[in-house]
Parts: sequence; structure tokens; C-alpha cells
Amino acid sequence: MAKEKLKVIKEADLTNNCPECFNQDLKLTFYQKHTYGRFFHKTTNEISNQIVCRKCSSMIYPVKWTDDIERLFDYYQKTVVPEKKSTKPTFLFFIILLLMIAIVGIGVYFFLGGTIKV
Repeated sequence: MAKEKLKVIKEADLTNNCPECFNQDLKLTFYQKHTYGRFFHKTTNEISNQIVCRKCSSMIYPVKWTDDIERLFDYYQKTVVPEKKSTKPTFLFFIILLLMIAIVGIGVYFFLGGTIKV
């Protein structure tokens, strides 16, 4: 079963007021989703975000955003540069691939009668 992990690609400190406690210590974080399986590691195009108040530790959802928070969010969203979508094979994939090639080679060798005629 593949494991999913959100990797931080950008963090920004916002000086806007928190809608809950009115403190000016917010943190905006952008994440990119990575999937780790036995045979492949995948980087997806899926990007998520989160705004958290550092004082009251509450998440600020888009419903409670003020115009200033929304303006800063749009600005930082344009500056986010995610990793390219990719799929990378793991070491286990290469071992199984080499074993399969070896099994096919041995099968062909015995199918030809155990002798190679040149």
C-alpha cells in the first residue's frame, strides 16, 4: 500500500490579524503531495495550503479570510514553484527487473538445449 506524504514547498509569515484571536502572527504553508510505494515514488501536481495562527493554534479556513488575507494568499500562491510531476523507480523495482531478465535468459539457455552454437 502506498504512503502519501505532504512535503512543504513554501512557508510565509503573514502579519494580518487572526479572525479568532486578533493576533498578528499567521503562518501560510503550501504542500505538495508525494506518494511512496514499494516499486515507485511519485510526485504529483496536487498542491494544498493551510493558514494557521501561531498564538491560538487554530486553522483559518477560506470562509473566515479577510480581504487582506485573501490578497496575500493570491500573491504567495503565484510565487509557489512545485516540483515537476514525476515517477521514479525504487531499488526494489530494479532488483526484480534484473531477476526477471536473468530468469528469461536462463529459460532461453535451457530451451536451446544448454549449448550455444556460434
